[in-house]
Amino acid sequence: MYKRVLLKISGEALAGENGTGIDAKMVEHVVSQIVEIHNQGIEVAVVMGGGNFWRGRQGTNMDRVTADHMGMLATVMNGLALQDAIEKKGVQTRLQTALSMPSVAEPFVFRKALRHFEMGRIVLFACGTGNPYFSTDTGAALRAAEIGAGALLMAKNIDGVYDSDPRKNPNAKKYDQLTYMDIINKRLAHMDTTAVTTCMENNIPIITFALDEPNSIVKAAMGEKIGTYIG
Repeated sequence: MYKRVLLKISGEALAGENGTGIDAKMVEHVVSQIVEIHNQGIEVAVVMGGGNFWRGRQGTNMDRVTADHMGMLATVMNGLALQDAIEKKGVQTRLQTALSMPSVAEPFVFRKALRHFEMGRIVLFACGTGNPYFSTDTGAALRAAEIGAGALLMAKNIDGVYDSDPRKNPNAKKYDQLTYMDIINKRLAHMDTTAVTTCMENNIPIITFALDEPNSIVKAAMGEKIGTYIG
């Protein structure tokens, strides 16, 4: 069992079977597990993706910086949805954003985040790194390093890392364990290289698993074997 974890939830996973937007059943599925591990004494931080609302330039010729800022705003919407659902279960949360929007959430301040953990709160981090050209996976790795997380839990819509896309290749091989360099050298397109190297340099293990599996977040936080372990 880890003392402190950072959970990264992809926006697509929050959309559930709808594919877009926020699925109420999926939010309940996620939040009930977050509250459970919090009640077990694990300090929890969460980073949200935004792909259920906006993903890159979505085939348009929009300026990359503008498109990335739109994606950051999408993560705030997901953060507000999770914050509301968690607090309805009686657990205090704080939403911190890498872009300043004080009427909606706190700005990200490292020492404030640590104080929230001391006060028994769950901390939600939105807007990724706050910079264009960086994914929310990299934002999750950065925040995990900053808060000293014992592990980065990557909840996605695939149950681990494969040698090819299992949705396209029925013979794709799943890996139970990989090193950081395996991900980089084999060019396994599960998370971006910057996120992997950030975790490697700070010795943060990555556990990647399917969000829709029963109790998957709890199992990962408790150190049970699930998905793919990268470290």
